Amino acid sequence: MKKNITNGITICLFLSFAACSNADQDTKTEQATTDKAATATASTQPAAPTANLNGSLSGKILETMDAGGYTYLKLDIGSSQPWVAIPQSQVKVGDEVSCNPGMAMSNFTSKTLDRTFDTIIFSSGIVGSAAGGHGGMMGTDDSFSSAVQAESGAPAASQATSGGSLGAKTAYSEVKVEKATGENSYTIEEIFTKTKELDGKAVRVQGKVVKYSPSIMGRNWIHIQDGTGDPANNTHDLVVTTSEAVNTNDVITVEGILAFNKDFGAGYKYVAIVEEAKTLK
Repeated sequence: MKKNITNGITICLFLSFAACSNADQDTKTEQATTDKAATATASTQPAAPTANLNGSLSGKILETMDAGGYTYLKLDIGSSQPWVAIPQSQVKVGDEVSCNPGMAMSNFTSKTLDRTFDTIIFSSGIVGSAAGGHGGMMGTDDSFSSAVQAESGAPAASQATSGGSLGAKTAYSEVKVEKATGENSYTIEEIFTKTKELDGKAVRVQGKVVKYSPSIMGRNWIHIQDGTGDPANNTHDLVVTTSEAVNTNDVITVEGILAFNKDFGAGYKYVAIVEEAKTLK
């Protein structure tokens, strides 16, 4: 009887050890499978665009296509593979190119390609080419701007009467903000009414931040509205550039230099824009 009990205990211990060993092996197998899947997933994730918009975009062309008067390039710049749009040019896959710095646009839809790009950089052209302009900006020829507008569906004819860039047009917000106080203070409507008169002069304006785009072309871009102006002509929304950071929905007072008919190229042309702005406390 004692022998049978001893044998039974031995068998139980053996089975228990085997079960633990198998469970441990299953855990290791499952972990190895999970690690392998995680590694595979990570290796297939595309790198986020980290192109420096203040310098040239240099790299090898991975894909290229022409549409609407300009050329799309997918560049391998080492750290990422951004899409860049330039005036239509003769290039091919495998070419090493350097594009002028440009303006990044999110969720841009090309009508002719029937495709939406998460992010695309509009450059004035390849460095050294005749279409490149000066400093990466367009000159008096706005054919590229018209092409951008045509591709995105914005009517190019209305550009001349638009307060700001059609490519960066911001919807009207129902706000009512008091006019700034002090010298050189204006409402947004007054600024658009007196753009020629105020060109190159210091202006002060108060408004609600309805859009904030940081770190584009070495500056932060702010759209402010105060409830004045005409949304039909895009004179309700004033664009301000600054080195300072702000928060969307904040009501701020800024002071800067007004520029009339400022053209950054790539479709970004403004009847009025306040530059080098500082926020006033």
